[in-house]
Amino acid sequence: MFKRISLLNNRGFLQKKDNFNRGFLFSPLLIVPLFLVIISGFLIKSIQGDFLVSNYLAHILTGFLGYFLAFFISYIPLERLRKYVVPFYFCTLISLLLIYFFGISVSGAQRWLNLGIFSFQPSEVAKLSSVLTLALVLDKKIIQTIRDLVLPLLVVVIPWLLIFFQPDLGTSLVLIVLTGVMLYWSQMPIEWILILVFCIITSILYLTLPNLLIFWIPAIGYLAYRSSKKKIISSALAISFHLLVAKFTPILWQYGLKEYQKDRLVLFLDPSRDPLGGGYHLIQSKIAIGSGGLFGTGLLQGKLTNLQFIPEQHTDFIFSALGEELGFVGCVIVLFLFFFLIKKLINTATIARTNYESLIVIGIASTFLFQIIINVFMTIGLGPVTGIPLPFMSYGRTSLVTNFISIGFALSILKRSRSLRS
Repeated sequence: MFKRISLLNNRGFLQKKDNFNRGFLFSPLLIVPLFLVIISGFLIKSIQGDFLVSNYLAHILTGFLGYFLAFFISYIPLERLRKYVVPFYFCTLISLLLIYFFGISVSGAQRWLNLGIFSFQPSEVAKLSSVLTLALVLDKKIIQTIRDLVLPLLVVVIPWLLIFFQPDLGTSLVLIVLTGVMLYWSQMPIEWILILVFCIITSILYLTLPNLLIFWIPAIGYLAYRSSKKKIISSALAISFHLLVAKFTPILWQYGLKEYQKDRLVLFLDPSRDPLGGGYHLIQSKIAIGSGGLFGTGLLQGKLTNLQFIPEQHTDFIFSALGEELGFVGCVIVLFLFFFLIKKLINTATIARTNYESLIVIGIASTFLFQIIINVFMTIGLGPVTGIPLPFMSYGRTSLVTNFISIGFALSILKRSRSLRS
């Protein structure tokens, strides 16, 4: 048992039983996401107005489908699915490759496959398949040397590259974060994780303040030096790795991102520089949220929302509609529900029977948490527009179904951990 997980498990056994014994159909892990889907359904109705063209009904129906799908999955022990994880992972990679040949392009990004009756977004499924596969790899070894990192990173790097060049910056960031959290959960030294995550800072410094790299990269080397037994070799590898990241940063910036994505990353610091272009989303989103005040204008009554001042508000900017129509109180309630859901997932990870199950749930929790934080920050102007959806609330059938499948896995793990303890 991993030390980091086992310590949490010991604490988990002291927790009181909750109402899961009354019936998993009404488990908070299922009810909270369904409630969020219903709230967002009304917000989508308000955004799009006309019943005949609105996606709100499709969103709610997909949510109920996901609800019962998650309940059904909860009866399947994850150990039975282990042998299907690797084939599922490779099928996901194939679907990501097909995007480049048969993908549908929307707003400059080629992310969808047309399956006839509906479109399908492989990058959403890739998040779940990466969690399952990375958990399978980390379950078999504890990360003690640099060599032990090769296979776990390879599992994530391949889908990351395929997703980044679609381009889909948001999902590629999600993969980085869930990898870091899962490596930490598997007892990898925190210094190693920081060295990997700090690649983002290295890239930002190279593009903005390159002279600071003279001090930054040696600091990375020192971090590696103090955290490894082979100090000189580890320090040299860390420095070389970050120099390589700096070298490839302009290439990724030039060829990996579209012009509108570059504008989004730069303009969030000062959206007024281009109020009718790249900064338009951020400015209108902040106006909508601010106009909601304490209690909001009322459900279906938001003026900016009804008049569609914010493009694609039913997807990435659904939180701005929430802020305008339900106000500060509504936002706090929704954020509390998200916090409650993440807390339940983390608790489930701490009482899971096996390392494999614990890693899966913590991977799912980190995926949800990062998307929630970035999406909310994006809509209130504290972060760039990255195209990361708000789980269970942003419109997107592939994302919604995949999220409920993830909940089904977590519920399955929770159910078996409860039955073992009872």
